[in-house]
Amino acid sequence: MAPPPARVFAELGPERALVERGGSPVPPPGREVRVSGSAELSAGPDRARVSVRLGSRKEAAEAARSSVTRRLEFIAHRARLRGVTEENMTITEDFSRVENTYQMEAEVCITFSDFGKMQKVCNLLIEKLGTSVTISPPHFYHTPEALDTLRRQVCVAAVRNTRRKAQEVCQLFGQSLGKPLLIREEETKEWGCHIDSPVSNSPDSLTLQERIQNATAYASCRVFAVFEIRGKEHKRNKLL
Repeated sequence: MAPPPARVFAELGPERALVERGGSPVPPPGREVRVSGSAELSAGPDRARVSVRLGSRKEAAEAARSSVTRRLEFIAHRARLRGVTEENMTITEDFSRVENTYQMEAEVCITFSDFGKMQKVCNLLIEKLGTSVTISPPHFYHTPEALDTLRRQVCVAAVRNTRRKAQEVCQLFGQSLGKPLLIREEETKEWGCHIDSPVSNSPDSLTLQERIQNATAYASCRVFAVFEIRGKEHKRNKLL
């Protein structure tokens, strides 16, 4: 059985290799080292969405409205005290007549960027309002800005690893690494549950940390780079 082919991660090239500059291939000024490198990073979710549902069913319409309104004001007030802005809080109300009674239902969707504050708000609502409200398990997700940051960071990390590899190759042969002649991103991959969706597919039985882990985003990047090789510099001692 023949051995598997070797994978080349670094190559020292002569002067005849071509390098892309300004869209036109031109010969590099000297010897070069060609290397490939990769990196993989992860990022936890930066947002969490919690839904608080409540309702009331009374014979009088005003009584049903008043019961729900008082709790809505309490929920909104406590959320504001924890730094939640109006744009991160959505309230929907539904009023209907059921047989000989009036039914008022409401839902408050709150988006948190601080998970510690989220836990404090939810614990307080449970303590003060008890079974009169239903709080959904938090749904964690990433904002587009957070995903863009992850993509940039993994690309920079791959370039950094590639340069380090080229530097070690040059040192192995007693050479010094010069400036980069070409850096090309060859492949990027993303995976994990990081799509901003209003519906969470996680089971209710998961712990908070398990939900955060399930919502973690991962990204990998592989780059190819060409660096110039400078000859080893020899320092001469001068006699004064």
